[in-house]
Amino acid sequence: MTTLIARRLAQLVPTVLLLSIIIFSLQHLLPGDPALVLAGENPDEATLAAIRAQYHLDQPLIVQYLYWLKGVATGDLGESMRHNRPVLDLILLKLPVTLQLAVMGICIALVVGISAGVISALRHNSTIDYATNIASLAGISVPNFWLGIMLILFFSVYLGWLPASGFVSPWEDLKMNLATTIMPAFVLGTGIAGVIMRHTRGAMLQALSSDYVRTARAKGLNERTVVLKHAMRNALTPIITLGALEFGALLSGAVLTEQIFTIPGFGKLIVDAVFTRDYPVVQGVVLVTSLFYIILNLLADIGYILVNPRLRS
Repeated sequence: MTTLIARRLAQLVPTVLLLSIIIFSLQHLLPGDPALVLAGENPDEATLAAIRAQYHLDQPLIVQYLYWLKGVATGDLGESMRHNRPVLDLILLKLPVTLQLAVMGICIALVVGISAGVISALRHNSTIDYATNIASLAGISVPNFWLGIMLILFFSVYLGWLPASGFVSPWEDLKMNLATTIMPAFVLGTGIAGVIMRHTRGAMLQALSSDYVRTARAKGLNERTVVLKHAMRNALTPIITLGALEFGALLSGAVLTEQIFTIPGFGKLIVDAVFTRDYPVVQGVVLVTSLFYIILNLLADIGYILVNPRLRS
C-alpha cells in the first residue's frame, strides 16, 4: 500500500502542473475585458491602464501564467478583482459551507443507496425490489430545484418546522445549523442515492451469483456472514469510485441548491466570479475543486485495497 500511495503522490506533480495550464488557458478564452468590468461606466484610458498593470493584464499570457503559478506554489492564489481580498480568504470562507452540505449529502446518499441496493438484490424480483427500483428512478429523475421548493413549501411554509433559507455556522448554533442544512443536504443526496442504489444492486447481484459465495454457503456459513463479509465486501469496489466522484461533483455542482436555499457557499462564489470576469477567483476555485477530485481518486484507490485484499498484490 505504501508503494501505491508514493507512486500516486509522485504522479500528482505533473498532473497538477498540466491542470494549472488548462485552467489558466481556458479562463482567458472567456469573452470580455476584466479591466472594463472593474473600471465601471465610461472609464478613461489611464484608469484601464492602471488596472491592467496592477493585475498584470498588460503582460503576455505566459508571463501572467508564471506570475499566477509562482503565487500558487507559495499558497497565494491572487487577489479578487471584485472584493479586493485574497482569493484564498474567500475560498476558506465559502468552502466549509459547501463542504458541510456535500458531506451531509453524500452520507445520506451512501446510507440510503447502499442499504436499498443490498435489500433490493437480496429480494430480487420481489415487490420490495420493484419498489426500490421505482424509488431510485424517482430520485434520479426529480429535478433538484423542484424537490427543494416542495420541501420548503411542506416543512417551512406548511408545517413551520425548518427555516426556508439561510445558513448559520455550526460554531454559532449547532441546532440551527442542522436546521438550515438538512433540507439542502437531502436534496443533494436523493439523486446520488438513486444512482448508488442501482450500482449497488447490480454489483450485489453479480457477487451473490459468484462461485465464492456459493462455496461460502456450501460450508454452512449463515446468510448474514455470506452477505456482509463475502458478497457486499466485493460489491463495494465500484461504489467507492462512484462515491468519490459524486462527492467531488457535490463540491462543484451545488450551485442551484445553494441558490434555492440562499446558502452562501462555494457554488455562488464561482458563479459570481464568472459573471464579473474575476479571473483570480475563478482560477482559484477551479484549481481547488480539481485538487479535491485528485485527492478523492487517491483515497478511492486506498479504499479499494482496504475493502478488497486481493488488490494488494
